[in-house]
Amino acid sequence: MGTRAPKSPTEIDAHLGAKLCELRIAHGLTQEKLGKRLGISSMQVHKYERGIDRLSASRMFAIAHLFDMPVTTFFEELL
Repeated sequence: MGTRAPKSPTEIDAHLGAKLCELRIAHGLTQEKLGKRLGISSMQVHKYERGIDRLSASRMFAIAHLFDMPVTTFFEELL
């Protein structure tokens, strides 16, 4: 069948995490406040931002909705 996505975070995951951090700061939120709004821990936000854990599509969708922006914002610099 098809190729499976790598289980370990990649450079793209690190980029997405850095973009999340940039957006969070631009909106004046701490990791704790963002975590509460998303229903996750501040430690999980930290792991996403540092590229330790991968952001799922559904989580990016929730973040984009929270910040009232298109999901494509995460990928603009990669295109």
